[in-house]
Amino acid sequence: MIRPWVLADLNYGIIKAQPPFDLAVLPLGATEPHNLHLPYGTDTLQVNLIGERACERAHQQGARVVLLPAIPYGTETNQMRFPMAMNLNPSTVARVITDLVESLAAHGIRKCLLLNGHGGNDLKWVLRELHRTTPVHLFLCHWYKVAADRYKLIFEDAGDHAGEMETSMILAHHPDLVAMDQADPGTMQPSRFESVNQGWMEITRAWHLLTTNSGAGDPRPATAAKGQELTELVVERLAVALEEIAKSPVDETFPFRTTPTRGPVSS
Repeated sequence: MIRPWVLADLNYGIIKAQPPFDLAVLPLGATEPHNLHLPYGTDTLQVNLIGERACERAHQQGARVVLLPAIPYGTETNQMRFPMAMNLNPSTVARVITDLVESLAAHGIRKCLLLNGHGGNDLKWVLRELHRTTPVHLFLCHWYKVAADRYKLIFEDAGDHAGEMETSMILAHHPDLVAMDQADPGTMQPSRFESVNQGWMEITRAWHLLTTNSGAGDPRPATAAKGQELTELVVERLAVALEEIAKSPVDETFPFRTTPTRGPVSS
């Protein structure tokens, strides 16, 4: 069955008979190892699922939103010691996004959400760089942050990479791809610098030194029920946001409510 909110399902006859969509959603995934038990496509599977369901729900509320095909590659410069981690440098990711945004602009679409599913993708700077060069208003959402305020209520410890949260998500939606009997505990090595461990100093983490088998966080408490609960929370919140963005008119103050009132400048 053709899903009117999924571009890959549509044909030219449908597209040419309707006005441009109000909002395009571009999922950004990755191809990388996820411990010994989850598939290399974990990030792409998750972000595509969230995008499909949120766009469907927004569409059901009358939003003219379309889900673009997911980009299945991301930045993996710090995972390249693991076989078959497929890297796009940050500048390459930015170039791909720029070209796709230019395509949207050419087709009359003025709002685009970058729906990110890979923690290694550094994207905020791309929005800043494109801000003055495109008529498309860009939004950025990391799907795994949408319901992060509920993690402590759902998970023992959500984990960083292939831990309890991601394992629960794949158990919920792709259980045939999970080899739980092979999972390692996802122990992470601390930095020798407390400033890094405390979070106020940042580094690029070399994953072959940080982890044993690329997993960061214990996956063993994961369940499909936890993944279903998180999915529903994320989809519910994201769908509301998509509807709001899609239905909001692009005017001179978009995306703000009004133009600030500026008083006289004092001499």
